[in-house]
Amino acid sequence: MTDLALRTAYSVRPTTPTTGAEISGIDLSEPLDDDVVASLRAELLAHRVLFFRDQHLDHAAQVAFGRRFGDLTYAHPYDDAPPAEHPEIFTVDNQSTFGLDEEQRKALQRRSVGAFPGWHSDVTPAINPPTASILRAEVVPEVGGDTQWTNLVAAYEGLSAPLQRFVDGLRAEHRYGIGYGDRGRIAANPLVAHHPVVRVHPETGEKALYVTPGFTSHILGVRADESRRILTLLFEQLTRPENIVRLRWEPGTVAFWDNRTTAHLAPRDLDVDEPRRLHRVTLVGDVPVGPDGEESVLVSGERFGTDWTVRTEEPAAATG
Repeated sequence: MTDLALRTAYSVRPTTPTTGAEISGIDLSEPLDDDVVASLRAELLAHRVLFFRDQHLDHAAQVAFGRRFGDLTYAHPYDDAPPAEHPEIFTVDNQSTFGLDEEQRKALQRRSVGAFPGWHSDVTPAINPPTASILRAEVVPEVGGDTQWTNLVAAYEGLSAPLQRFVDGLRAEHRYGIGYGDRGRIAANPLVAHHPVVRVHPETGEKALYVTPGFTSHILGVRADESRRILTLLFEQLTRPENIVRLRWEPGTVAFWDNRTTAHLAPRDLDVDEPRRLHRVTLVGDVPVGPDGEESVLVSGERFGTDWTVRTEEPAAATG
């Protein structure tokens, strides 16, 4: 495809100066030319998250689109019932118990006003968090239910030079269960990893602030009170309003985000009894690397990829 044809294949409209772009004039259910796929990948790296409206995808079409950008993971580390013919699909359903009983689910959602698990990048407790995620809306409420994304490169670049040098050398623990305990499948499938606080993007070389309230439990090598203060500062930095884009979902909306340079927040304004159902696929990721060239360290669990088995009961304790 020529450069002229590429420029007219679709249009791009940035949604904020730092984060997000809306792509129009493209049908994601149709096979895409290799040049268009490469161009969309470049747009993703530039804008962090891409939005597509009025798309008509079923599970098979979403899986096919995702595979144009890489191998797909199993649905989710704790989802033991994805669609039978599409184990890559994770359904984000606020009516799902997701390893909690009904009372626990509603209590959690009331406490967090629907934010489960708060600001986070997907599956960072794994040693190889997903490269990117693709989420499409099927059922959304008439009011509320928006998702927000924040630009983690802009968050890092907004720190002063002395603070950048300080956080460049830090590591932090990421684990599932923060704020709601190791219940059910979370206890049966523990995932814990030690990641650099600053991650170097493997494609662009950019530095991104790689901590989130949803999964980062503490900074390694410092006192507990120091860890809390450092994380408070960094969490405030990554949620600065100027780096955030907010999406109003409609049925058929698709969001495609770079999981290495963004964190996102599920709705905080959603009635727990108001149906909201979306479907996600994620691309198999690599192991994060810090500014010092050191890779992340696996503490508990396995690499998260295409082949994944969800245990529903905790493994028996060793005896002898």
